[in-house]
Amino acid sequence: MASGGFRSGFAVILGRPNVGKSTLLNRLVGRKLAVVSDKPQTTRNRIAGVVHRPGGQAVFLDTPGVQRPRDRLGGYLLKTTRAAMREVEALLLVVEANSPPGPGDRYLARELSGASAPVFLVVNKADLVPADVGAGVLTRYATLAAFRRTFLLSARDDADLEPLVSAVLDCLPEGPAYFPPDALTDQPERFVVAELVREQILHLTREEVPHATAVEVQEWKERPDGLIFIRAIVHVERPSQKGIIIGHGGSLIKQVGQVARQEIEALLGTRVFLELRVKVSPDWRDRPATLRSLGYH
Repeated sequence: MASGGFRSGFAVILGRPNVGKSTLLNRLVGRKLAVVSDKPQTTRNRIAGVVHRPGGQAVFLDTPGVQRPRDRLGGYLLKTTRAAMREVEALLLVVEANSPPGPGDRYLARELSGASAPVFLVVNKADLVPADVGAGVLTRYATLAAFRRTFLLSARDDADLEPLVSAVLDCLPEGPAYFPPDALTDQPERFVVAELVREQILHLTREEVPHATAVEVQEWKERPDGLIFIRAIVHVERPSQKGIIIGHGGSLIKQVGQVARQEIEALLGTRVFLELRVKVSPDWRDRPATLRSLGYH
């Protein structure tokens, strides 16, 4: 990191669905903030992860993967990504080392070519290919735009992501910290808890069910003994999806709750009682009022 005064600013993480943007954000921050899954539309909101260093503070913004919208929710996700691209100090284009440039990558590169902020290329998933193959893929991607710097790495396995953090901090302007020293995100705990529940549903269900699911924390109470009671509603679009998520004799929703509760307790540092209920909210992805109630504006 360059010498001088304290540096601060925002860097947006962009890329196609499933290239590892959320994994990268979680590793940079050192805490799970964003849901990780191999399914499209895993990330539905702009999530800020705050990285603190003695000489600066970089706020990394994870965004939904760029793809053609199929419903109102998809339109919201694309709008969220485009909004995050404006008025930031750095942009990170994340691509895959095990996949050559495709139409989505080229589209994003064109979008970024006119950006006033420096653009960094992050070729992720280097652990999935031999070193020479990864280097060759990086070279092909590097021709798509005028990148400030390029990085070949594995967000999942690399022990040291400091070169990337340092490069971003070096291009940030001098200014005050945007967040307190202990802050890791701008999202409330309720949001992160709902995402941890949704993550387990993504892992345990297939086909259309994960995309038709949203999680809403309805009740949050801290009891005198320190235990936190959380009631969350799992919204689905059809009765058949409700049956799948509940599972035979309640087996699947119980499994979702058990694993999510462990993640939530690790996040909050205290014991948690997690109660999950499943509600049919027909066509919620195309209903503006429902989308607003779930936090999608």
